[in-house]
Amino acid sequence: MGLLRDEGVVYKAVSEVDVDPQSDHVYLKANVKGSISIPLDQILITNAELEEPPLFVPLHPYEDLNEQQVKHIASHLSPPEQVQEAIHCLPSSLPSHKPKFHRWTILDYARAYSSGEITPLMIAERFLAAVRESSSPPLQMSFFINYDAEDILRQATESSLRYEKGQPISVLDGVPIAIKDEIDCSPYPTTGGTKWLPKLRQCTADACCVARLRQCGAILVGKTNMHELGAGTSGINPHYGVTRNPYDTNKISGGSSSGSAAVVSSGLCPVALGVDGGGNLHNIFHLKRISA
Repeated sequence: MGLLRDEGVVYKAVSEVDVDPQSDHVYLKANVKGSISIPLDQILITNAELEEPPLFVPLHPYEDLNEQQVKHIASHLSPPEQVQEAIHCLPSSLPSHKPKFHRWTILDYARAYSSGEITPLMIAERFLAAVRESSSPPLQMSFFINYDAEDILRQATESSLRYEKGQPISVLDGVPIAIKDEIDCSPYPTTGGTKWLPKLRQCTADACCVARLRQCGAILVGKTNMHELGAGTSGINPHYGVTRNPYDTNKISGGSSSGSAAVVSSGLCPVALGVDGGGNLHNIFHLKRISA
């Protein structure tokens, strides 16, 4: 009976293996041990062929778009100036057809604020109502580890006053943006999805990326849930709850930036900061059909 002899062997389920002494099927006994020099798992992974479909199959065909133009934004510009330069790179016209459920983009918020159709304070109030509803039974989505309603309303009020005066800081002014809870953002502690990290390490100031968003007038709406210490891809957190998938609340959201992806997918925020430590952002974006 062969065992780990040939490359490309397929290790079948035990129910499909012929364990007769004369069989040429490849199988492993429970007490098989690898050598010290070559670990058994390395041999298995190197030689195995997995007869199973991929975990994710894209709903849309992959399009390899040719990059028409690359624009380098000068580093000496202020954050609002850099944002304005980036806006110039976007298409001037939007698709005429929109789906029944349309997630607002940054430009949607900016246009509605500038026209007076809505105000940042109105958005903040609706946002807080939606978060409270999503955090309660029967949904219990567990999007956020921490959010401060008073601080969010204060930021929204200040942004609304700037629009009333016709002096928004940038296109990001008044746009709700969530922050993964491993990125420092005042006035919140940085938990990393744990209960103990804030006791050992205090958050004393905004991270650079958060500080720049704040300089652009964005409304920082809280710290999103995540896989504990980012050490997994399920988004299941024993301390702050399982971040549920907005497309199917019986399924997980993926991780580790679970909450950030979920708030964008659900339409609560057009933007959220996450961290990609090992491909996890690709995982959660596929699970919730959003893009980076």
